Amino acid sequence: MVFSARRPYIAVVAARTLPLFPLPVVLFPGVALPLHIFEPRYRRLLADCLDGDRRFGLIFLPEATAERDLPPGQIGCVARIESAETLADGRSNIIVAGEERFRLERLIDAPEPYHMGEVSAYEDALETDGASLEVVAREVRAAFDRVARAARRIADDRSPPPDLPDDPALLAFRIADAVDTPLLVRYDLLASRSALRRLREMERLLASALGALERRAVLHDRARGNGHGGELQGGAP
Repeated sequence: MVFSARRPYIAVVAARTLPLFPLPVVLFPGVALPLHIFEPRYRRLLADCLDGDRRFGLIFLPEATAERDLPPGQIGCVARIESAETLADGRSNIIVAGEERFRLERLIDAPEPYHMGEVSAYEDALETDGASLEVVAREVRAAFDRVARAARRIADDRSPPPDLPDDPALLAFRIADAVDTPLLVRYDLLASRSALRRLREMERLLASALGALERRAVLHDRARGNGHGGELQGGAP
């Protein structure tokens, strides 16, 4: 996946209307996401956004929920179109970057063929213990580094691990996007107004995966070394 440069975490300051794209996916602030646009109504949304400020709201659509039944209070993320490639048949491949989160107040009637919503700011609550936040952020970075190293060893991948944001408020979002995080957990992270709680949840998820991954990495190294921990004769370095 291509990741855009980090953007400041800008809050929506007042209620506003926003074109909405309901999907069973979660977009996080500070993270990029590729999308394939094929429905006529969303081709129109794409064209309108490209003619405007390039932004729409990507909002999580739970399984078995009709788009018109999205409840007030559902949390989404503003998506800014970073690039768009139009295909010969009118479909498009785009990459969006997640910006600020929003809360859906209501769907509104509009002449456009896609959904429009009135949305409001959705920000983190003030953390009362900044020292704990920094400590947990360091612990989560260290756990993610170990998980990433083990996963790359198993895959014989020598590429560097993904960059992580300096801002603890964005850290759990970026890590959750980089690892195999269940969809509903991703939405809970998006909807959480506590950076500390998000980091604690990612700490728990990373810890649950770390032991098995590191054991698999050791076995993988031994297999490549013919059981002796070294390299196979004639094998890839």
